[in-house]
Amino acid sequence: MRFLTMIVMALLASLAQAADQGQRIKDLATVQGVRPNQLVGYGLVVGLDGTGDQATQAPYTPLSVQALLDRMGIQVPPGMSIQPKNVAAVTLTATLPAFAKPGQALDVTVASLGTAKSLRGGTLILSPLRGVDGQIYAMAQGNILVGGAGASGGGSSAQVNHLNAGRIPSGATVERAVLTPLGQGDYINLELVQSDFTTANRMVDVINRSLGADTARALDGRLVQVRAPRDSNERVTFLSKVENLAVQAAESSPRVIINARTGSVVMNQAVMLDSCAIAHGNLSVTVNATNSVSQPNAFSQGQTADVQNADVAIKADKGQLVQLNKGAKLADVVKALNSIGATPQDLLSILQAMKAAGALRAELEII
Repeated sequence: MRFLTMIVMALLASLAQAADQGQRIKDLATVQGVRPNQLVGYGLVVGLDGTGDQATQAPYTPLSVQALLDRMGIQVPPGMSIQPKNVAAVTLTATLPAFAKPGQALDVTVASLGTAKSLRGGTLILSPLRGVDGQIYAMAQGNILVGGAGASGGGSSAQVNHLNAGRIPSGATVERAVLTPLGQGDYINLELVQSDFTTANRMVDVINRSLGADTARALDGRLVQVRAPRDSNERVTFLSKVENLAVQAAESSPRVIINARTGSVVMNQAVMLDSCAIAHGNLSVTVNATNSVSQPNAFSQGQTADVQNADVAIKADKGQLVQLNKGAKLADVVKALNSIGATPQDLLSILQAMKAAGALRAELEII
């Protein structure tokens, strides 16, 4: 136990030391023009065990099968109806990394486009992957790996994970390279992941101290221009030195992130409060309806009628008043909100009210 404690303390010390030294430039910024590109395609998955698209609900699948047969020189008789229960139409997505060369393998994600129940056991037929310019940059084909299982029978079914999407590891081959302007001009530009004038200024200072004065200059809060060698080999060596320089990033701005769909609330350590008081109580309205039958007396010539009796009840819970002192930190905020029994959904309203009252010193972002 003592040995484990020593390991944990050493790990925490190393993390604290790394934090004091700052972050590498490669973690804070990217080189302008060096980025991946998204590819998309359409294809057919064959070899399914009767779990493919239904022709009546996905008419494009039999049309695609007919077009495939035509390309292979097989003429479908006129008027013949194609019912491909073992075929599914799918969309294909892949990411073309920077500096990708022809012949390089890419992973492909396959997702059902129609009414297929499962892609398990299917094989993707050779399909093109296109970029935003409509050009073909890769060709995809291979067996689909689906991380799920399912079975059905007698009206009952069981399923584990998702069966309508899968991956083909190294299932695409790059056919066209994307030109990257890394070796053009006397300068390269570093783009900060998050715009911040302080971080940009510190990055310029670190580069100039390490690689010479006037090597770098900040163009704005996001872009840092760096003078680099023209020779491609020297430029790569130069960028290797630049991206491994340590920069002390600026402190994070106080921010509260609220997910209105799930009720999740995330706050960073910089969140603080001004003095305020909070009272929270739940208001519940219950409506109960009782249906009965009104039966007239004998020989009264009345008619039997349905009668609905409504019982409405309103209950307001007593709200507990909690005072938060000025300068309270994140731990104090969480403790105080937990003390009044606030649920995640309650926090959405409480934090918005605190922001409107000027007591929450943080940026409130709702996603």
